[in-house]
Amino acid sequence: MKNKTNTMTLSEELKWRELVNQTTYKDLSILDSGDKITFYHGFDASSDSQTIGNLAAMMVDLCFLRHGHKAIVLAGGATSLVGDPGGKDKERPMQTIDTIAYNVECAKKQLNKIYKGHEYVMVNNIDWTKGVDVLDFLRDVGKYFNVGEMIKKEYIANRLGKDGAGISYTEFSYELLQGFDFLHLFEKYNCTLQIGGADQWTNCLAGVELIRKKLGNEAHVITLPLIINKATGKKFGKSEAGAVWLDPNKTNVFDFYNFWINTDDESCKDYVKIYTSISPEEYDSLVAESQVDGSKRLVQKYLAYEVTKLVHGEDEANKAREMAEQLFGGPKTNLDDLQTFKIEHANFVDFLVENNILSSKREAREMLESGAIYINDEKYTNTEFDPGAIKLAEDKKEFLLRVGKKKYYRVVF
Repeated sequence: MKNKTNTMTLSEELKWRELVNQTTYKDLSILDSGDKITFYHGFDASSDSQTIGNLAAMMVDLCFLRHGHKAIVLAGGATSLVGDPGGKDKERPMQTIDTIAYNVECAKKQLNKIYKGHEYVMVNNIDWTKGVDVLDFLRDVGKYFNVGEMIKKEYIANRLGKDGAGISYTEFSYELLQGFDFLHLFEKYNCTLQIGGADQWTNCLAGVELIRKKLGNEAHVITLPLIINKATGKKFGKSEAGAVWLDPNKTNVFDFYNFWINTDDESCKDYVKIYTSISPEEYDSLVAESQVDGSKRLVQKYLAYEVTKLVHGEDEANKAREMAEQLFGGPKTNLDDLQTFKIEHANFVDFLVENNILSSKREAREMLESGAIYINDEKYTNTEFDPGAIKLAEDKKEFLLRVGKKKYYRVVF
């Protein structure tokens, strides 16, 4: 399906894609005035890969870039050493300088793929933070922050409450560092807008207030809604169970594609607006066509292909789509790109647990007994592995293993 020309203004597009949670702008249409602004979006470097939660923020960036605005992407080389306390009920584990630096380099590679074809500036806040004298920082930045106001903020109040774990001065100071970032980018690049997740609202406002109090200038914030996995009720974050990573070594390309294919009908209608550049006309046509025969899962297929192409490239997206079509709609002949395991003993339960396909022997037995495990699309309920009881793929000593509805593996014996 070919994308149609997008005739929406930026404010119209942000609203249609439902990408705005809160903003300091009184009227978003100011973004359509013709004046090009410089904005920034910071990313956390606590892991060696970004997730699809981070990808949502990148899609907001791409909206601004398509409309001619200028982007600064900020690597949290300094702030990730401190750790953002927002949304956490206890202190984050501290990581080494070398680990954070490595994570930043990994993120740069992913970001370059997402923003391919667009010009943007990449900066790292360690570059202007590491040499700052502590006394200068306290006098030039710290004096503009009121501790009484800071401890009223929900995430800090929760940590300081009766059952809270408390908060170290290190994490307490995170807000000052993020405000300092915005001040630096405002002064050096005339950056007047920060984009962040909904859980970053108060941290983003710190920069707005610092710029106003110190320089007497106006700056703004737009936060996007937290993207929720409606199947689990949890956000698409790095610390969440079942995180979907952009690094194919952490979430392989087929599993990445398959995640989107398996989204429910209502969720995928939201996701396709957020994670692709689909136009409203194309969207309406796609949804209408999908309602004629829901079993074709047209919206899911469009979503899965477009997001996989964006993150992993067209060739990988084509391979994932072809494999999915084979697995779901035809002869299962091409298993080479699936995660592969070798089974070497007769106990099938042990095999499932030892390879981390399932978490415990109890779970493995329950899955087998309930008929939730398939070998070459046939239910397999035996706790012992019996090669004679399965149909081999093309007379090879290998088979397709399906666990539940979504997990596929290649097994050789």
